[in-house]
Amino acid sequence: MKATEIRPGLGVKIDGKLAVLTQVEHRTPGNLRAFIQIKYKEVLSGKTLERRLSSSDEVETVDLDRREMEYLYSDSSGATFMDSETYDQLVVPQDVLGDALLYLTPNTKAIVLMHDGNPVTMEMPASVELEVTDTPPGIKGATATNQLKEATCETGLKTKVPPFITTGEKIRISTADGSYQSRA
Repeated sequence: MKATEIRPGLGVKIDGKLAVLTQVEHRTPGNLRAFIQIKYKEVLSGKTLERRLSSSDEVETVDLDRREMEYLYSDSSGATFMDSETYDQLVVPQDVLGDALLYLTPNTKAIVLMHDGNPVTMEMPASVELEVTDTPPGIKGATATNQLKEATCETGLKTKVPPFITTGEKIRISTADGSYQSRA
């Protein structure tokens, strides 16, 4: 596959190692030739690396099995997911999950990418709805400026929210950077 056709979430072989693309950016700087800047995660080592590819480079792709799974619970061995079609349960190790558990509440659906029956990475939805469990009260008259306050969500995620958000409210959070988007 040409380097210009790759996209995030694709399984590729780089230097003989299986990797999953996490970020793909096409850049054309000034009077130089265009290139593709990729960020990828090696499956076996778990390292996140970057590489610059030419537009004409060929990339070897690997088929990854995308399965919709429902998050059930987590313990010391990892997080337990249930396959939506077969109802089989699968324990996904903590190193594969990364910080995905900060965005998942029980009974939430997510896409798990598998290779040879082993979980490789997770594909998160663009945004999730979480309940605020702890935040200081808003300061009266603080609506004129764009001040944000710290809030802790039900999963343990800490984010900055506007002063009108109170404890117990549901908010929408971006899974890309963990930032507040809106009330749910």
